[in-house]
Amino acid sequence: MEVSGNLRKMIVTHSSPVTYELPVGKEKIELNPYIGKRITLTHSDDIHCIACGRKTSKSFSQGYCFPCMRSLARCDSCIVKPEQCHYDEGTCREPEWGEANCLQPHIVYLANSSGAKVGITRGSQVPTRWMDQGAVAAMPVLKVSSRLVAGLAEVAIKKNVSDRTDWRRMLKGSPDPIDFVELRASLLKASEKELQELEKQFGAGAVTTIEEDTVVEFDYPVDTYPTKVSSFNFDKTPEVGGVLQGIKGQYLIFDGGVINIRKFGGYHVTFSAD
Repeated sequence: MEVSGNLRKMIVTHSSPVTYELPVGKEKIELNPYIGKRITLTHSDDIHCIACGRKTSKSFSQGYCFPCMRSLARCDSCIVKPEQCHYDEGTCREPEWGEANCLQPHIVYLANSSGAKVGITRGSQVPTRWMDQGAVAAMPVLKVSSRLVAGLAEVAIKKNVSDRTDWRRMLKGSPDPIDFVELRASLLKASEKELQELEKQFGAGAVTTIEEDTVVEFDYPVDTYPTKVSSFNFDKTPEVGGVLQGIKGQYLIFDGGVINIRKFGGYHVTFSAD
């Protein structure tokens, strides 16, 4: 079997285990059946921007050409640091995009990927965001009115818990279980003053605590976790592959290394399987 085209991030479906599809050009390849089999991804040296389709010699911000990286709101620094949202200052690169994506209800959540972490996502991205991060469990904590408010709430909460995933540790196996109900209570108490100030600043209903003790769990299609994690890079090694031992987050786990598919959006590859 051979399929050629430009890569996009894997499509995830919440099932047991999580179901993965790999978009290659116009095709979507079901990956779970290839666990335990040998597959190869060969990069042709062509890269096309995932926004405008322009051919580019280098990819920026996980799949964009340089002009798009400089002009698109989704590539602005406030996407990484939402607490720096500048829409209200009238300087958003794409006001309509900001209204559709940032000025929408967001969720502040706790997750367990490589250990406890706090994060944010649009309500419409639950639970996709958690699977993309390789979380084994997650719990919504706050519903807030916008990405800016979510970012500010995250800043308050991350004083007492990490906001990052250790991707190497995440790929080595399942982390120790977390009592999310207890953790939520302690973190909300520790950040109570800051969250109350956000409510005053942005108005009633801007920050709402989610009272339900709903923990969402995820099981990933992994036969064998690596004991030592080494990563493949199409820019250095055009041919990547081996026996597919598992999939977690946006990573393919081979017997000889791992590759972050999302990092190489827009790369033209040929998928082949024995």
